[in-house]
Amino acid sequence: MTLYSCGSPRGVSNPEARLQYHFKQWEGTPYRLGGNTQRGVDCSSFVRIIMKETYGVQLPRTTREQLSFGTEVHPSSIRMGDLVFFRTGRTSYHVGIMMRGDFFMHASTTRGVTIDRLREPYWQERILQFRRVTRR
Repeated sequence: MTLYSCGSPRGVSNPEARLQYHFKQWEGTPYRLGGNTQRGVDCSSFVRIIMKETYGVQLPRTTREQLSFGTEVHPSSIRMGDLVFFRTGRTSYHVGIMMRGDFFMHASTTRGVTIDRLREPYWQERILQFRRVTRR
């Protein structure tokens, strides 16, 4: 299986529809550290793949590298397609892609590729920053 296994949906120019389309292609894919296929993917690879497929943005491979890509966004200004970063341990990070409202998609270590809400206490306590990597 290739790194970019599903192409863009034909005729769909709406970024939200494209983002949802690509999420559906990956939904339920199990988490695998270092993985970058639909047999197993980690959070930074998942974000990298979705951002390339949806927006044409080429991100660095690791969460730490992605954390310095683009520009930081104030929480009151976040929008769909922005990246959300979490500190999940003393030196470990997690990344997801913002959707509408307070929903974000990510590769969860326990549930695989899924959607969660920022307002969930687990995520609220760990938000590190938001970054915009698209030019819209």
